Amino acid sequence: MKVLGIIPARYGSSRLEGKPLLDIAGKTMIRRVYEKAILAKKPHKIIVATDYRGIQEECEKYQIPVMMTSTSHINGTERCGEVLEHIGEDFDVILNIQGDEPFIHPESIDELITVFENNPNAEIGTLIQVVYVYPENVPSDIGNPNYIKVVTDCQNKALYFSRSLIPYMRDTEKLTPNYKLEFKKHIGMYGFKSSVLKKIIKLGESPLEKTEKLEQLRWLENGYSIFVGETKHESKSIDTIEDYKYILKNISRYTNE
Repeated sequence: MKVLGIIPARYGSSRLEGKPLLDIAGKTMIRRVYEKAILAKKPHKIIVATDYRGIQEECEKYQIPVMMTSTSHINGTERCGEVLEHIGEDFDVILNIQGDEPFIHPESIDELITVFENNPNAEIGTLIQVVYVYPENVPSDIGNPNYIKVVTDCQNKALYFSRSLIPYMRDTEKLTPNYKLEFKKHIGMYGFKSSVLKKIIKLGESPLEKTEKLEQLRWLENGYSIFVGETKHESKSIDTIEDYKYILKNISRYTNE
């Protein structure tokens, strides 16, 4: 199985413009993401996909493979689709590696590829982190709408993703002492069979996607299966200036991991 990892790097983020070029302890964010990604053992190639010449120049400066893509893409999935169309090589699986996670764990990338190795019929793959909590002490961040939850079936296929707290906790007062509730937090990195990626980038926005503002619901509504793998790793994304300041303030924690 031949795997291509793509790091979409858009300049014009609405919440933090130009974030791929942010300096993080002497290295730009896009450089840090790439240097972490190439430590993964299973991908055959890693490439940056951008819409901005300055990001292209930064990549070329450090011999990072890069491809210029359209400025009209609305998400990283579409950008990955363009790379697949023009890469000039055949790949079985395409990974969409988040370009705003400068300290992504290489192990997570390999774990995502393992989803496809273990499930030959998988069309789309992603990762989850299982969290156990006591009913009387559910951390507030689990209910945070930016903390995406997922429920799965017995074959580790996603049934639904939501910003709401799922599954709903009913009759918790009847639970035995020390019983822990299980939640599955979605880790937002995706893998696609190449043939599937070519199809899903042509899909229109779906009703559930419009409601939850979650792209993966478009794929589920159109009948595509999303297999999930469990990871113990989670990396901090930089979406806002507050995230950036937090990373800089705690930089020793991340660089020493």
